[in-house]
Amino acid sequence: MRPSTFLVSSLAIFGAHAAPAIPKIDLKNVANPAAALDALSNYFNLIASKVQTSKVQPVAPICDMSKAQMPTATGLPPPSAGLTLHHVAVGRGTQNYTCDTSNPSSAPVAVGALATLFNVSCVAAINQDLLEKVPAMAVNFNFDAVTSTGSLGPMSPPPISGHHFFVDSTTPFFNLDTPTLNIGTVPTSKNNTVAAPATAAKGPSGSSAVPWLKLLAKDGATGGIKEVYRLDTAGGSAPATCQGQPATIEVQYSAVYWFWGSN
Repeated sequence: MRPSTFLVSSLAIFGAHAAPAIPKIDLKNVANPAAALDALSNYFNLIASKVQTSKVQPVAPICDMSKAQMPTATGLPPPSAGLTLHHVAVGRGTQNYTCDTSNPSSAPVAVGALATLFNVSCVAAINQDLLEKVPAMAVNFNFDAVTSTGSLGPMSPPPISGHHFFVDSTTPFFNLDTPTLNIGTVPTSKNNTVAAPATAAKGPSGSSAVPWLKLLAKDGATGGIKEVYRLDTAGGSAPATCQGQPATIEVQYSAVYWFWGSN
């Protein structure tokens, strides 16, 4: 795909064409249907605005990763000097917890996460304001359907760039090697964390947004990736206690991941 054609393509990815099979949103299973619909409305209103703007632009913007502006968060250190942005992905999956069912007043214990990663690198370079709205929209769609259709919602799917999971309780892992992309594999450790903004979207169950993170690559990482940021989170936080909860809890979430590395 020529870079100068990406604006039209990115708008196609994010709403202009329907995918053959798309996830559904079941408002009966959403704690705050009004908020979910508001997130969808904001997203598609912005899509409409982007389409109108693209019609009057003499030249389509070029997909230049150096133009992508990662959101800043007070308390999270910036990328280390000398690193450049390698990849941007939207993650859609679950944050996972365990509960001591014999002690209802105990707090759930985080045991990892599982997510599919969707390649939105050029969207980050061209339509940052649109990208920031994707997690709030995507988190409300059925996760099993997202997994089976490879789509984030009512849109043609962006390419899958990999998967996110934990290899142990303290090692988030990102596999960004697929049949069509070879970005790298990255075991990481937490470097810093800050609370998500108060305005961050909640998950379908009403769960608050998980914190924003900076992660550092561990030994064994490939592809030159050195640092990973989890930003623009939606949902994913555990309930306050284990009261009424099963032994294992999966909480729906979405986020934007930014991968920085050496050249």
